[in-house]
Amino acid sequence: MTTPWGELALARFPEDPRDRLRAWDASDEYLLKHLAEREVPLSGSVVVLGDRWGALVTALAAYRPTQITDSYLAQEATRANLARNGVEAGAVGLLTTQDPPPERIDVLLVRVPKSLALLEDQLLRLAPAVHEDTVVVGTGMVKEIHTSTLKLFGRILGPTRTSLAEKKARLIFCTPKPSSEPSPKPAAGSPWPYSYALPDGIGPVSGRTVVNHAGVFCADRLDIGTRFFLGHLPVSEGAQRVVDLGCGNGVVGTAVALANPEAEVLFVDESFQAVASAEATYKANGVPGHAEFRVGDGLAGVPAGSVDLVLNNPPFHSHQATTDATARRMFADAERALRPGGELWVIGNRHLGYHVTLRRLFGNSHLVAGDPKFVVLKAVKR
Repeated sequence: MTTPWGELALARFPEDPRDRLRAWDASDEYLLKHLAEREVPLSGSVVVLGDRWGALVTALAAYRPTQITDSYLAQEATRANLARNGVEAGAVGLLTTQDPPPERIDVLLVRVPKSLALLEDQLLRLAPAVHEDTVVVGTGMVKEIHTSTLKLFGRILGPTRTSLAEKKARLIFCTPKPSSEPSPKPAAGSPWPYSYALPDGIGPVSGRTVVNHAGVFCADRLDIGTRFFLGHLPVSEGAQRVVDLGCGNGVVGTAVALANPEAEVLFVDESFQAVASAEATYKANGVPGHAEFRVGDGLAGVPAGSVDLVLNNPPFHSHQATTDATARRMFADAERALRPGGELWVIGNRHLGYHVTLRRLFGNSHLVAGDPKFVVLKAVKR
């Protein structure tokens, strides 16, 4: 990546030689060019929200910025990219969306996330640290920036306008409200986390409470894929070790724990918001038994042959790109972690053809249930 501060070697995490997606895009380049051309002062507290693979903070490392991200993979990519480019350890602060935000922000750079709810939540959390002289610049591809995005900046921080498009990227300029018009505090009007009662007819979690932090998939309702999965979960008996892999708000793992109090359930996701949601959902329902909540890269760190059952609803997007890379890695993780005879159960859109990948990895794939849109598949570790 060519920046006003030199050339950078960047990669996504985990590195995959088959992955042709870059660790930056035109919106990152546009923002960095703007900062250099306008000579934006960067000597104060610089905060970068939503930096996807660490490209922005790596380029700005000399100014000791702080990165705030919801993604464990993005945070690990940032660590690797900083080291790859010879940046000293500690030069960049690494915070998650669940950590207390900085007390003062002089420059706020925002890589617009896919989730408008996550943007709202984080702007509300950061607003008290923004002052009337704070430079606020957002960036994203044209297709990622909508009228609702601009209204959100305007409502929470102050008057907002956009730049002309360049290489299908656009910048957002926001002027914070004067101190006589304080920005809203996070507790004032924030809908997050959001809780609701699950519908009836979905097994052990029928009528139960689900808690969603901002940015979690389908945070305001039960998505139809999960609902279908809940109706066809395997029976778990005895002291099984069960993994809700890519747990989201944890409703699937919570259903297993309610049905089998002897089960030990591991909830894992690469999203800090998701794991916080899963833990809140589990605790809100007073579930007996033992559970562990882990933010991480799939089942990395889980001993081989230590798991009896893995339940998985894999994503098929990486930001705006459609890819089955995440699903393939999740399935491979499961195959390694399962004991002989252990099972991986997957819910997916019918057209994704996960049965082919499962047969390649496990040597088998069984159709448990299906409808015109979804299939539930089972693969058994041999």
